[in-house]
Amino acid sequence: MKNAGGKNDLERRSLAFAVAVIRFVSSLPRNDVTSVVGRQLLRSATSVGANYREANRAESRDDFIHKTALAQKEAAETDYWLEICRQAKIGSEAETTALAAEARELLAILTTINRKAKRR
Repeated sequence: MKNAGGKNDLERRSLAFAVAVIRFVSSLPRNDVTSVVGRQLLRSATSVGANYREANRAESRDDFIHKTALAQKEAAETDYWLEICRQAKIGSEAETTALAAEARELLAILTTINRKAKRR
């Protein structure tokens, strides 16, 4: 999942990330804490790709910029929830670390895309 070349590559990568988070959350033990944290993590992680996909179908440049900014925010929020998981020892540390690294990479890519779109 390293190098996202084009918009379709990033759409596939963000989808794969969402699926990985779904699998991670599905593997967590069921309790009040994992229910709340898992729900928040699922919401933000699945929104990254959904917002990026919408951006690629935007009706204007401003709409594209807005939707990529939303995807950025969701990637940052996902990283936050994964950090909570890591620090609270929810799920395996290796898995939360790997997922957080991917969330940060997606955030960096989306930030670059958004900045370039604003300059045009």
